[in-house]
Amino acid sequence: MEEDCKLRNWDELIPDALGLIFSHLPLQEVLTVVPRSDHLDRMLQMLINRSSGSLRKLSVTGLQNDSIFSFIAQHAGSLKTLKVPRSCLSNPGVVNVAEKLSSLTFLDLSYCCKVGPEAIQAIGKHCKSLTEFSRNMHPLDVASVVSHDDEAYAIASTMPKLKRLEIAYHRVSTEGVLKILSSCIFLEFLELRGCWDVQLDNKFFKEKFPDMKVLGPRVIGFYDMINDWEDCCSDYFSDGSDYLAWEFLEDGEMGEFYDDEFEHGWDDNFYADRFNIDLEPHIWPPSP
Repeated sequence: MEEDCKLRNWDELIPDALGLIFSHLPLQEVLTVVPRSDHLDRMLQMLINRSSGSLRKLSVTGLQNDSIFSFIAQHAGSLKTLKVPRSCLSNPGVVNVAEKLSSLTFLDLSYCCKVGPEAIQAIGKHCKSLTEFSRNMHPLDVASVVSHDDEAYAIASTMPKLKRLEIAYHRVSTEGVLKILSSCIFLEFLELRGCWDVQLDNKFFKEKFPDMKVLGPRVIGFYDMINDWEDCCSDYFSDGSDYLAWEFLEDGEMGEFYDDEFEHGWDDNFYADRFNIDLEPHIWPPSP
């Protein structure tokens, strides 16, 4: 009987079926048993085509080229939230399609090491409604970087409406941060963890920006961070951050493919995020 049974490849299943299957698996099996598809581009194309222009939120880790990012941008008329951390995007690749992303209000380009100030400036120039921007880096990725001030100046000059900004582990200077603070006057949350060159303490922020929630530059332990977030950032336990495991793991399961609010039978949220342990702050290098 088993010999006559032909197993179907994971990549041949439509995203609808994959979503239903994954939503019923326990977390351990999602992380260790379910294979990572080698056909992510194809799955994304199927998803975007099936959404018929109504996709409002897309979160996917590890895009391998500018081509699939361009495809996303070409069909981003209704896209409000776009998360593409750890993607192999280039400055020209982002610059060439930035105008297609004009409806974005949230963008995550964290850990995209080939992206620089040119791409950020293009995004800011064309995405006039952008209020949340994540550009966190891993300490190992910036070990050889001298300065990220050019990125700070690009943010300051083109993203005046930002309410939330995350630039953890950037080699940004005090001057660069002050430029952001003076230009982005609507900022409510600023992530500076691991920005060792920033010489601004809690007293400065409390006196100058009493209503702003600031995390860093000091790196804190995992349990200390939980307490700090609960004490001063409880309003921000939302979609905007990927640091805390319980934000994207609900009842022990990964984020789901489906949303009841979508009226046409297809989810406007596609979570292809992979579980990345290096995001957990308690294993990151301590403050020097």
